[in-house]
Amino acid sequence: MQRKIDEFLKDVNTVAIAGHVNPDGDCVGSCMGMYLYLRDNHPEIGADVYLEKPRSSFDMIEDIDKARQVCSAVRYDLLILLDISSQDRIGVAGALLKTADRVLCLDHHKTNRDHYTWLFNYPDLSSTCEVVWNFLDPEKISEKCAEALYMGIVHDTGVFQYSCTSPRTMRIAASLMEKGIPFSRIVDSTYYEKTFIQNQLLGRALMESFLMFDGKMIVSCIRKRDMDFYNASPADMDGIVSQMRNTAGVEVSVFMYELETGKWKASLRSVDKVDVSVVAQIYGGGGHARAAGVTMQGSCYDVVNNLTLYLEKELV
Repeated sequence: MQRKIDEFLKDVNTVAIAGHVNPDGDCVGSCMGMYLYLRDNHPEIGADVYLEKPRSSFDMIEDIDKARQVCSAVRYDLLILLDISSQDRIGVAGALLKTADRVLCLDHHKTNRDHYTWLFNYPDLSSTCEVVWNFLDPEKISEKCAEALYMGIVHDTGVFQYSCTSPRTMRIAASLMEKGIPFSRIVDSTYYEKTFIQNQLLGRALMESFLMFDGKMIVSCIRKRDMDFYNASPADMDGIVSQMRNTAGVEVSVFMYELETGKWKASLRSVDKVDVSVVAQIYGGGGHARAAGVTMQGSCYDVVNNLTLYLEKELV
């Protein structure tokens, strides 16, 4: 991976940076890391970052308040898409895909096979933040940029415990730490710390979960009426499926929440042998071998039955 972001900035005056719907830590980290790098090293370029409103725990990232939640009609010389996995998951900047002169997509989802001016997809890397780091000049990464990139790596590696973590990932994280970032605070504030409502929802999801296939799979769902009762948003569901996966003997966890009546977002996680991205793709979703997601229609039980039709084969 020898190419650098400067190669794509020639004759570029305006840049839009955008991530996926319901931005997680890697999405926010990669988008803000790229934005801060351009701000620090290319002040001659007008750069805007587009993200659905990130959850409050990401407020420690510099200039996060400048992220735009509404897409303007501005035409950009270059659109940089980060961590999107597929075009239909582009967040608030989806319209820019048709108007931008050129599109550069950096990703690490193996399900991303869409067409752009340039696509650099590295599924073997831990996170899109790790991909972004490879396109930057390490000497020009500021402390604030390093904070954003470190946060994204932390989130997509589960604080360096997931199988996607490589020795190189650790070396990159160490290089970011050497910038003087508050690495412990980043982990505590953005990864472990939960609001009271998030903990209530986690407790409810665990209490109402059930096991299938001789305890190899755990499933839980939260309905829209329950989300409304807690005044919860999709961002409040982050981390629940991973906590479910920690159940002893479980190889696959499935957590669903209702976006609107009859429309469910399902998150799938696996421990070792099951490639959940294959199952997600069957229903139009995508992701990684050990972490994937899909949006499906029907009742909670319809979604469970459809997913388990294929997951059961993977668990045998």
